[in-house]
Amino acid sequence: MPAELRFSHSDSELSMPNAAVAAPSLLTAQWCARRGWPVHPLAPGHKTPPGNCSNCRTNTHAPSDCPCLPAGRWCHSFYAATLNQHRIQQWWGNNPAFGIGVSCGPARLIVIDIDAHEAEPPARDRILPGIPVGDHVDLTGLATGFHTLAVLAALRGQNSPAEDTNTLRVRTPSGGLHVWYRATSNRQWLSSVGSTPGRALAWQVDIRAHGSYIVAPGTTTHHGTYTPLGDTREPAALPLWLAQELDRTGHLPAPSIPAPRPVPPRAQQAVLAAGGGRQTAENTLASILAPVEACGQVSEGAGFSDALNRAAFTLGGLIAAGRLPQEAEQTLKDTAAAVRPGQDMRIQQIIRSGLAAGMQRPLHSSGRRS
Repeated sequence: MPAELRFSHSDSELSMPNAAVAAPSLLTAQWCARRGWPVHPLAPGHKTPPGNCSNCRTNTHAPSDCPCLPAGRWCHSFYAATLNQHRIQQWWGNNPAFGIGVSCGPARLIVIDIDAHEAEPPARDRILPGIPVGDHVDLTGLATGFHTLAVLAALRGQNSPAEDTNTLRVRTPSGGLHVWYRATSNRQWLSSVGSTPGRALAWQVDIRAHGSYIVAPGTTTHHGTYTPLGDTREPAALPLWLAQELDRTGHLPAPSIPAPRPVPPRAQQAVLAAGGGRQTAENTLASILAPVEACGQVSEGAGFSDALNRAAFTLGGLIAAGRLPQEAEQTLKDTAAAVRPGQDMRIQQIIRSGLAAGMQRPLHSSGRRS
């Protein structure tokens, strides 16, 4: 067992008779599982899972349909993660060179993954997604995720999570840092690893949560060991300000976004209010935007998602019918952003969904959708 984890005597007690000679990887996997963190193997010396069995490699199927998982095999990465101590004993007892991955979603973990790959910063609009960084801001010296996360924290009047000594922090072999937090609500935080760049918390700062895994502290690869810092070995609750930032950057699913649905009566009302298409395109667009703008009278609620969805659906039908230009989409985005600042990801999801549905049903001046 790596000394850095500093297990107490009770932590080190194991159910098998040869605990005294158990491999460090096995002890680490058991330690994680006792904390409610499902674990799965990583390939020896690597931070990636071992390959699937030959049948899983050659026959594409969903992990939920795979017979390997109920049979106790480790195919499909974090989908195989388990808390079963007997299975853990089998996996790491027979393969002590395996590393340990923790499935973040079932473990209710949100891990801030900070990279330290010094590089030229990207365009200013990608340094802090959703937060403009003006030309007057001096970016001299900004080269890693530690810097961008520090900038974000400073903007919010907070200390950087990289300096949070109240939670588990793990130094990576490449010089980066994993800052572990635990979810305290029923929210299912989403990972940004493998997603679009827009969901990252900051440049070189990703989130590992539902839909991904994290390398357990104490795991050793060919490049070095994932080493805990300080004395804290438990994840603290996710700070409120970070939860707000993750919400802003799209790390929550959007159950409140209504599914695209036909709304002919409301669409027809919008056209009639604009003069049945006989007035200018500006009047038509203004009528569509009005319900969205009205939501700006209150800071939350007011049926904003539904109003925006209806506007996007109607707009899609008018664009498809050639009654409004494609540029009207940007006007809707700008209006929604002004009504609900800082919710760009959510707004784009709603507009994209509603617009696509509306364009499938062009709204002609007769009021009939084709």
